[in-house]
This record gives sequence, C-alpha cells and structure tokens, in this order.
Amino acid sequence: MRLRRPNPGPPPPVAGEVLVEAEGLCVRLGGRFVLGGVDVVARAGEVVALVGPNGAGKSTLLAALAGDVVVGGGVVRLFGRPATEWSAGELALRRAVLPQSATLSFPFTVADVVRMGRAPHTGSAPGEDERAVAEAMAATEVTAFAGRSFAALSGGERARVALARVLAQRAPLLLLDEPTAALDLKHQELVLRLCRDRAHAGDAVVVVLHDLALAAAYAHRVAILCAGRVAADGPPAEVFEERLLSEVYDQPVEVFPHPRTGVAVVAPKRSP
Repeated sequence: MRLRRPNPGPPPPVAGEVLVEAEGLCVRLGGRFVLGGVDVVARAGEVVALVGPNGAGKSTLLAALAGDVVVGGGVVRLFGRPATEWSAGELALRRAVLPQSATLSFPFTVADVVRMGRAPHTGSAPGEDERAVAEAMAATEVTAFAGRSFAALSGGERARVALARVLAQRAPLLLLDEPTAALDLKHQELVLRLCRDRAHAGDAVVVVLHDLALAAAYAHRVAILCAGRVAADGPPAEVFEERLLSEVYDQPVEVFPHPRTGVAVVAPKRSP
C-alpha cells in the first residue's frame, strides 16, 4: 500500500506581500485583443475589485491572474514567479478560483461539492478536511442543505455552495468572478463580508463586481476596466469620480457620500 505524501502549501503570506500581479498584460481571444497592456497588483491583506462595463475584460483578467489563459504579452506573476512556472498542483495550493457559473453533470451533494475544494491537500491531518468543509459551509450558510443534490438548488444556493468550495480550499489568494450576481441582498452582503474577513486574516482577494456600491463599501482598491485597459486604479474614494465613471459606462452617473458612513454611493443620473 502506497501512503499519500503530504502536499505542503505555501507559507502564510506577509502583510502587504504581492501575491499576484500582471505587468503589461495582453490577451488575444478570437482574433482580437481583449486585454492590452494591463498592470494590476493584489497584496496580502486587501480586497481588490475589478469593475467596468460588459466586455471590458474583467473575467479575462481574472482568468489570466489565475494562470488559466494563454498570455499574448506581458507577464502574470503568482507569489513572485511567472504563472507558467507553477504546476497545476502548486497553483491549486496557492490560489482558489470561483468562475461565473457552476454546473455539474453528476448528482453530487452539497457536501461533496464543497469537499472538492480539499482535493489539493493530499495527506492532510486527520479531521482537517472535514473541519475545513464544515467551516466553509457554515460561513456561506449552506450547512442546512449539505445532503441535498447540488443540481436541485436554486441559482443563489449554487453560488454560495461554489463559494464554500473555494473557501474550503484555504488558498491564500482568492479569485472570484461575480460571486454576488445570483444572490439576494442579505447574501450579497454576506459574501463581501467574507471577502473582507479573508483579507483581514491575511489573504488577498480579487473580485469581479458589477455593483459599484458594493465595491465602494468593501474593496480596499478598485481597478476600473474599459475596453481592455485599466482606466483607473486606487481606493474607491479616489477613483469613483463622476466624469470618469460616466465616460467608462457611457451613462451619466452621480457620486455622493453615504449620509451615515461617508462611503461613496454611485447611482445613475435620472431626470426628476
């Protein structure tokens, strides 16, 4: 009988350490450049939101940061090394990826799906995998239907289960593509609080969002993409500016401070 050798993960990141960066990133898909000359960085301890209109290149950038697409120019570095130099197993211990949609062809239960996040951790200590799965399900409020078929869940429930799988993976870099798209108000807030919690614990989180109010409330930094380039990058209070957002989204908007928190609120400019 061959024993499974432990698969050691990376050491805990140091606060402020660059976990992923793109430098001069260019990606061509279907014969056209989807990203052209993009620079972006995510450090341990921060939430970075990627925002912008449809077709701006947000999901492609996230996939490139994960090392999942072929780069046509520039470089993506994960933990200081080009993404191409990591094996699939090494990447799985360092970054966890949540795609836009989660579909499964087999009747896996919710617990089975969340447990898939533990696949990279071969030779874990006894009970460690089950603890990670239980904690991830509790954090995303899916424990109550752990035994149900994933295929029988609503869209919002599936989204939370998929996020639980990512959390169970316990990678120090989380790459989340529109994790709030199918969620109600309560669970949108839950997901973004989880992102903040992971950053507070020392992870780096890169999240694609369409809701600018959520980005303003929870992200430490925002990269605004437009036509495959970064139009602005910085704290939401600095980059969420009416003229810039109106140009990027081709829609007049107004930006004003929330009356209680002072956080920037972005809303379409409408006639009275």
